[in-house]
Amino acid sequence: MAARDAAAGTPVHARDEAAALLLERAHPRHDPRWLLPVPPRLCLACALELLPEPGVSLVRKKHVLSCFRDALVRHASLVMQLVAQDQRVCIHFINMLFGLLCNVEDGSIASLCIEVLIQLTTQLKLEQTIHCLLDECHKELCNMPSMRGSLATLTLLGKLVDAIPALADKLVMEHGDLMEHLLRGLVYPSERVQASVCYLYGKLYSSPMAAEILLGHFQEELCSLFLSTLDGAQTKELQINCLGLLRQLLKYDLFVSMIMNKSALADSAESIEGHPGETSLPLVLKKLLLSRDETLQVASAHCITAVLVRSPEKYAPAFIHADIPEFLFEHLSSSSEVLVWSSCNCLILLAEEPLFFSKCHTVYGIESVVRSLQESLRMNNTELHKQGVLLFAEILTRQPEEIKLFTSSAMCRDAGRALQEAVSSPVLEVAAEAVKATSAFLRKDHQSAPPVQYRELRALLEAMLDRCADFSQTPLSRRSLGHASSRDVEKDILRRGKFLLNTLEGFRNACRLAVEFQNEPSAQENPFTAPSARKEDTLEAFSEFLLSACDSICIPMVMRHLEQATHPALMEVFFSILHSLLVIVPHMTEKFSKKLAASSFIRLTLELKARFCSGSSHSALNQACSSFLHYLCTSLLSAPEKTEPPSQEELSAVSELLQHGLPHVSSRSPESLAFLSDCQYVEGAARQRQYCILLLFYLAYTHEDRFVSEAELFVAVQSFLLSLQDQGEHPPLTVFRASIYLLAVCQDKDDALDEPVVSAIRKFLEGIPDLHVIYTHHPLLLRLFLLHPELMSRFGHRVLELWFSREESSYEELDNIPSAGQPMLPTSLAALFHIVRSSPSILLILLDLIYSSPVDIAHKVLVILRTFLRRNEDVQVGGLIRAHFLLILQRLLVEHGASPSEALGNLPSLLSLLSLVQLRNESEQELDSMAMKLLHQVSKLCGKCSPTDEDVLQPSFNFLYWSLHQTTLGSQKRATAVLLSSTALIKLLEKMLPLTWAEEGSPRTTLLCSAWLLTASFSAQQHDGNLQVHQTLSVELDQVLKALSFPKKKAALLSAAILRFLRTALQQSFSSSLVALVPSGARPPPTPEDTVLAPLGTSQVLSLVIGLQNLLVQKDPLLSQACVGCLEDLLDYLQARSPDIALHVASQPWNRFLLFTLLDAGENSFLRPEILRLMTLFVRFQSSSVLSHEEVGLVLQSAALADLSSLSNTTLQALRGFFLQVQRMGLLADQSTTQTLQVSLEGFSPRASSAQPPLQDMLCLGGVAVSLSHIRD
Repeated sequence: MAARDAAAGTPVHARDEAAALLLERAHPRHDPRWLLPVPPRLCLACALELLPEPGVSLVRKKHVLSCFRDALVRHASLVMQLVAQDQRVCIHFINMLFGLLCNVEDGSIASLCIEVLIQLTTQLKLEQTIHCLLDECHKELCNMPSMRGSLATLTLLGKLVDAIPALADKLVMEHGDLMEHLLRGLVYPSERVQASVCYLYGKLYSSPMAAEILLGHFQEELCSLFLSTLDGAQTKELQINCLGLLRQLLKYDLFVSMIMNKSALADSAESIEGHPGETSLPLVLKKLLLSRDETLQVASAHCITAVLVRSPEKYAPAFIHADIPEFLFEHLSSSSEVLVWSSCNCLILLAEEPLFFSKCHTVYGIESVVRSLQESLRMNNTELHKQGVLLFAEILTRQPEEIKLFTSSAMCRDAGRALQEAVSSPVLEVAAEAVKATSAFLRKDHQSAPPVQYRELRALLEAMLDRCADFSQTPLSRRSLGHASSRDVEKDILRRGKFLLNTLEGFRNACRLAVEFQNEPSAQENPFTAPSARKEDTLEAFSEFLLSACDSICIPMVMRHLEQATHPALMEVFFSILHSLLVIVPHMTEKFSKKLAASSFIRLTLELKARFCSGSSHSALNQACSSFLHYLCTSLLSAPEKTEPPSQEELSAVSELLQHGLPHVSSRSPESLAFLSDCQYVEGAARQRQYCILLLFYLAYTHEDRFVSEAELFVAVQSFLLSLQDQGEHPPLTVFRASIYLLAVCQDKDDALDEPVVSAIRKFLEGIPDLHVIYTHHPLLLRLFLLHPELMSRFGHRVLELWFSREESSYEELDNIPSAGQPMLPTSLAALFHIVRSSPSILLILLDLIYSSPVDIAHKVLVILRTFLRRNEDVQVGGLIRAHFLLILQRLLVEHGASPSEALGNLPSLLSLLSLVQLRNESEQELDSMAMKLLHQVSKLCGKCSPTDEDVLQPSFNFLYWSLHQTTLGSQKRATAVLLSSTALIKLLEKMLPLTWAEEGSPRTTLLCSAWLLTASFSAQQHDGNLQVHQTLSVELDQVLKALSFPKKKAALLSAAILRFLRTALQQSFSSSLVALVPSGARPPPTPEDTVLAPLGTSQVLSLVIGLQNLLVQKDPLLSQACVGCLEDLLDYLQARSPDIALHVASQPWNRFLLFTLLDAGENSFLRPEILRLMTLFVRFQSSSVLSHEEVGLVLQSAALADLSSLSNTTLQALRGFFLQVQRMGLLADQSTTQTLQVSLEGFSPRASSAQPPLQDMLCLGGVAVSLSHIRD
């Protein structure tokens, strides 16, 4: 009644629904506790009475079940409380539902019954109810005459075991005879029943215990029946349930083995009998793969994977023989990501079986793999990316070399581009797998389809290296608080190292590829490239790229990683790369080797070997390091910078030595030094190790990698050489060269080699045919040889010769530069000069080098000796050099007396050096006996030369001229006597002087200058000393005057020299016993004036004056002084013979114009020696028309106001002469001018003038020895 009252106020449809849930005739007597308190208002008691009632319609029953199910879902706890009030009622309710399930034919009601039963059973969790339900199911199946009505029971059991997995074990153990009924259901001709049986079997076999109990059942009865059921399944439900059962079975090795053995028997029976017998699993799965249902295809692929994962080598052949790979490859083009992923898994496992490749499945499917990879990389499925790349990598890695994978270069190109895209993936796992695939892709057989796509390979490698570089430069992982966890950092470093290792392996394969293609002409370049196109697709360009990429990317990445961790496997690959790169680009090997050595790679390699390769550990790393060092050392030794390249035989011997010895060198530097210093008896293998260690130290030091102490290495090398001597061994030339070099560069400045070591070195050197095979061009090596007398005396000459021959610079820029303005010397030259200063006797060796070496070396030595003598004027070596030169010259004249100039090309260099030594002598120095002997020998040499021997005569004349003008008057007289006794020399001068005005065959102007100056000197000394003349010298006076009137262009010095000669003749009034000035030809009868001036004529005098005026206008300082001096001597000559003519010449109006032409616009421009001397001359001859008294006064006043301290001594001397001449002529009219003159004269006291530094008198102007005082005064 309460229920009725409650329903009175509800809407009509709600009342109708409630009425449908209640059994009106019975509900009033039901206890309210069985009524559900929330909608739907369901009474459990009514349901118990309504559901089994035959008179109630199925629709109403279905509605009640549906509402009860919904209440279970929405109000599970309330319903469970309602049902669990009385266990008997609960069991009765379950039995009633089971009875309804078994009797109803409506499938929807049956499904509702099953669902409600499952929910009640699982939520009540009462053992009694479960046992009750199982017993009912068992009883139903046992009492069932056929399997026709078993569908509902079987479905209930399957879902019940699915909901409560523990029931599988109980069902198998307590109701084992049910298996016979399941077998009956499996053969019953209803796929729905078969599907439910398979579903139940699948749930039973999902329990390991139940599966073990049912093992025999499966082997004996179920296996064949199940496979045939799967093979014959037509409905998707049966197919899915069969595949589900199969998936459960494939989780156990024993079941996999049984199924595959059955399949193998079926295959063999079919092949033998020619008709199908037992069902084969691979064929069944193949059929499912061929279906158009994606679910079945995926499930089939999963089953194949489940079988293969147990043992690919055991089960893969069956699937391969069934041609399953072909269909898996086809599925790679599917739009379903799941199917593609599943197919990739299968193919990856199948790729572990060689038959997969020998059947050429990969050749068939590689295009699908590449296309699928390209498509998948456009998606966002990272797992699919990884599987696709992994499959590609497996195929590339395992593909046999004899079966070409890529049949065209276009396919190979597409594969490379796909890998390039994968390598650039931002997902590290994908990029890592892609790097591995790239490494496998870079195999010769994969790239042999012509033409080789070098450009694509380069792009792929660039992408790989860029990805690795990006990853290596990302910050290490940080915690949220910003502090790095040491474990996280270690993991990051490990990941980076692994990625770097994979990248380097790929790069190594690229290097190997380049090496392997070197011997294949077809792989050198793309034959389809146009001849005019840029050759980028060539092996050479690819190899150069590899070298550049390693230099700019790989090496920096590895070095950065080494700062964090050192992995032997990574370093093994790295050194293998370096080894390959030393081979693949021959024309860059030398440069690359030197860069590696200069970057401390020898040290790095030795440190790695010492750390990881002691004993037999890390043999692969040891071999890689040793091979790298072997090629590096061989390359460095074959192309040395500062030493002679070894012969091919020597290089082969050293290469073999390194190849055998380097693998055994794995000690740290201190241990290596101690081993090198071992003084005990050293056997062959140990000696080889010593050789290797020494060569490594040598090559490191030559490239400025000094990773061992110089002092310790110095001692070790000495001990090594002494050990060799004690055992009577002779080291290979390369090893000995290294020893000598290391001794030289490690020797301290103050330390000398021990005497036994020097003796040992000398003995070793004496056994060598020529020092060039062990010579290294280094200043310290030169020092080693030259500072030990025992070595210098025996080998100094050859070492210096080698040193000069290896000097690249000729040092021409250092020649003829004043010492005050010379730049800083090069290091090597400064070192040589330091050695020479400490041991001047080395100069004798240098002198011998000039005498005996080739012309280019001799000239280089000459330049350096000149520079040394100019820069080291405090070193007194003149006597040493002159004595040695005298011996050389004497030997030369004895051996080649007839034509010494032709016998030795270096004679000019020797004479040039002698001239320089002579120039360094102090003025007014007595000539000793050696100097006289040298004068005699040089004059003798000159006498044997012709005017064309300019290279010999020029330095000889310079030496003779300087010798005459750099000594005392007494020595000048003796020297001139010696030179005049050489009639051949006088005859030579007589031949040479007329060549001045010869049109053809004239020697250099410089030589003519020296000849005129030397003749003038001889004439003056002979006349002053009244010396004996053995041979006279004739000169045409007319030609001399003509040469001065019409001088050669750019020959100011020659004009000055001729003027010096003419001045000498004028000073001697043409009365020299040595020089005879003769007329050029027939002359007209002389006039009375000409007779007075003889041998000059009036016209000649006037012509000479005009010529002097023209020369003065050139304003050349030296020439101007020579002209003024000649004009002075000419006027003296004329004054003595015809004062009128002298006055006429001095008073010409043209002279005034000349004087003002010489004066420029500058202040005190008259304060030049030539102008002062010229004004003095005009004052002396009272030429007021040229220089008036007023002008003289102005000059004096200007001079008095000038800063006389800035004037040179020559200018001061000329100014003093001018003042004295003015005073002497009485041209001072007033007292003020007299005082000015007096003050000026006091300023010219010796004390004041001595404050001025004297100008150098002896000079070498354009190669001509000149005494300024000789030309000027």
